[in-house]
Amino acid sequence: MLILEERFNGQFARISKGCLVLTKALVLINVEAGHEEETLSELRKIEGVEEAYLSYGAYDIVARVRADTMEDLKIVITRRLRRLREVRSTLTLILIE
Repeated sequence: MLILEERFNGQFARISKGCLVLTKALVLINVEAGHEEETLSELRKIEGVEEAYLSYGAYDIVARVRADTMEDLKIVITRRLRRLREVRSTLTLILIE
C-alpha cells in the first residue's frame, strides 16, 4: 500500500491510494458532576489532544484529538482519554474534512 504524507490545511495528512486519510476526531465527554475543570486540566495534558473546552448541554467537555493513524487515534481515545478517572461516557465523531 502506497502511503504518502502531504500538507493539508496547514497540517500533515496521510494520502493512501489517492484518498486522504484524516486522523482527527471530536470527542464529546460526560464526567462525574463537580469534576469538570479537574478532568479538563488532565485531558489537556494527553498527547494528541489539540483542544479541549468545557461546554453546556448534553456533554460536559468537547475535545479535538489528532493522531498519525486511525489506530493511534483509537489508542489515544480508548486507552488514555476514556481511562481518566472521572470520565463517565464519550461520543466520538471522526472528522472527514
